[in-house]
Amino acid sequence: MSAYKIIDHEYDVIVLGAGGSGLRAAVGLSEAGLKTACISKVFPTRSHTSAAQGGISAALGNMGEDDWRWHMYDTVKGADWLGDQDSIEYLCKEAPKAVIELEKYGVPFSRTDDGKIYQRPFGGMTKNYGNGIVQRTCAAADRTGHAILHTLYGQALKHNTEFFIEYFALDLIMKDGECKGLIAWNLNDGTIHRFRAHITIIATGGYGKVYYSATSAHTCTGDGNAMVLRAGLPLQDMEFVQFHPTGIYGHGTLISEGVRGEGGYLVNSKGERFMERYAPNAKDLASRDVVSRSMSIEINEGRGVGKEKDHVHLHLSHLDKNIIESRLPGITEAARLFANVDVTKEPIPVVPTVHYNMGGIPTNYKAEVLTVNGSEKTVPGLMAIGEAACVSVHGANRLGSNSLIDLVVFGRAAAMRAAELVKPGTPHEEVSETETEKCLARFDKLRNANGETSTAELRLSMQKIMQSKCAVFRTDKTLKEGVDEIRKVYDGMESISVKDKSLVFNTDLVETLEFDNLIRQAITTVDSAYNRKESRGAHAREDFPKRDDEKFMQHTIAWCNGKDTKIDYRPVHKTTLTNEVQYFPPQERVY
Repeated sequence: MSAYKIIDHEYDVIVLGAGGSGLRAAVGLSEAGLKTACISKVFPTRSHTSAAQGGISAALGNMGEDDWRWHMYDTVKGADWLGDQDSIEYLCKEAPKAVIELEKYGVPFSRTDDGKIYQRPFGGMTKNYGNGIVQRTCAAADRTGHAILHTLYGQALKHNTEFFIEYFALDLIMKDGECKGLIAWNLNDGTIHRFRAHITIIATGGYGKVYYSATSAHTCTGDGNAMVLRAGLPLQDMEFVQFHPTGIYGHGTLISEGVRGEGGYLVNSKGERFMERYAPNAKDLASRDVVSRSMSIEINEGRGVGKEKDHVHLHLSHLDKNIIESRLPGITEAARLFANVDVTKEPIPVVPTVHYNMGGIPTNYKAEVLTVNGSEKTVPGLMAIGEAACVSVHGANRLGSNSLIDLVVFGRAAAMRAAELVKPGTPHEEVSETETEKCLARFDKLRNANGETSTAELRLSMQKIMQSKCAVFRTDKTLKEGVDEIRKVYDGMESISVKDKSLVFNTDLVETLEFDNLIRQAITTVDSAYNRKESRGAHAREDFPKRDDEKFMQHTIAWCNGKDTKIDYRPVHKTTLTNEVQYFPPQERVY
């Protein structure tokens, strides 16, 4: 048996991750009387949900007429018809209820003059099936994610969720194709913990740090996705990586779409509002993939600003100072800190920056993980929610403010489904030591790695390859180079060096484990992109500029064992859940 000290725990349900989706699930589970543990590698209120600025979408109709069916149409169109329409229907129909629930929990939303939740316009959000811009994004100034996260953490504590904070999850415990829990390392004292549960819910967020320039926090390493790959299960639609149009140039910090929602606009070196050329109706509020590509074209054709002509300007100095102060205080501060800009007088230098991962662990709308073996069969005992999951409501491109609503709607759905499946206090089966030993052998190998290459060197190589070979625009040549080069980085793991051999707050080892997780996702991302010979949403192929619904209106499924991948496909769901709305057939996607 292992030389490590192992501590065992038993719960009805465990939630891995304490961001918006994980905390919403934990609240629902604890409310239902299930013994619930929430495991997080950072303190819950430091989770990346706190970085979400602009708002959370729901067809409340507080700022004019709206309907959840219009929200559904916009989401289907934004997803470039790769989203599952049953899941999208569930998201948009449940959204108003989920936001009102947040309000009752205590989220301090901004208010209209008559006391209703304030809603701002956002990219790709329209009314009456594309006729005019709608104000659908509920906001707490420009710190909406921060407000939601703190509120949900308070609710989880109120309902007696047990937290295991600063624990690094290593691997799932699987038995005969079923998930029985997970193994984690306590960073505070070096002990190894085995958590057994009837259901394990993965809520570990995205993997944005596979790229060099990203709005993601350094903790966004897709740990749950990699655990799923190591368990022999696939990931879905990994080629679809969203570049947010407005990351601060040279730094990557996010400038919320809420700036453009409040009336900000982009200009090139000639002072032209160039989005009028690319999206004559929606202009600066076209969907994110359209705006990012438009900016890239301006830069590539020599109309960028600055000494290197490699970014553009975002203007908001024309806005009323009261609007800037009350609705965009965080943006004002970020621009001053990271770009040395006073937004009331100067434009913000911005460039498209990796922001969101549409792909992840395939699930149904109840948050149950799919085996994807040609059927809709689920993996018993395993769920996934939030950015770690691919449900798929975002398809090939996520609309701004649909992320936070995804977190709370499917966090809530996971809790409801778990309460149906698990009777509180049900005894646990015994599991063999084999899974634990296999997990700790990998842990031990990395901890005792004595090569000559630092983790930081390998991570930088991976990020630079992904940034240059799998970027906003892609070609067969660059993707094939990416496929080959990313595997050389994986091979570099054989000579990796971990200097610190301790078990207590060993950040060297944490970063190495995170890199081991990231490199697997980098491989599945670039392989999935290379195999998709079309342009759709965030996946823009210069050599295949058209969308190909006949061949590729289907989800990419990717397994990864080491550096070996297997790529397959599964159909997009074309049926809706109820007769309240009809299937939206594919059409040309213009804004």
